[in-house]
Amino acid sequence: MAISKQDRRARIKLGIRRKISGTAETPRLTVFKSNRAIYAQVIDDLKGHTLVAANSLELGAKSNADIDTASKVGETLAERAKDAGIKSIVFDRGGYRFHGRVKALADGARKGGLKF
Repeated sequence: MAISKQDRRARIKLGIRRKISGTAETPRLTVFKSNRAIYAQVIDDLKGHTLVAANSLELGAKSNADIDTASKVGETLAERAKDAGIKSIVFDRGGYRFHGRVKALADGARKGGLKF
């Protein structure tokens, strides 16, 4: 029986999470994309708290299909992280390939001043 896309992504995600973890000094930036929006969170895994979050819905984007929206989400997240005193992060691509919207979000966060 073939493995579904969701199961494959979940397996890849677990492999990524085995290798990286966010701390108070360098929290983890995680990405989730749906058909409707793209979401990003900065998480401290030791405490289990979300420190900063941003998504394309709050920016008023009508569609999630463009790279510009993902880049704006990354820049917004970087601004909020700077306000919270976060300078460097660990990037968690969430089981997605590092291209397209995921890469645009990461580049937007870098442009906003976060160190990976």
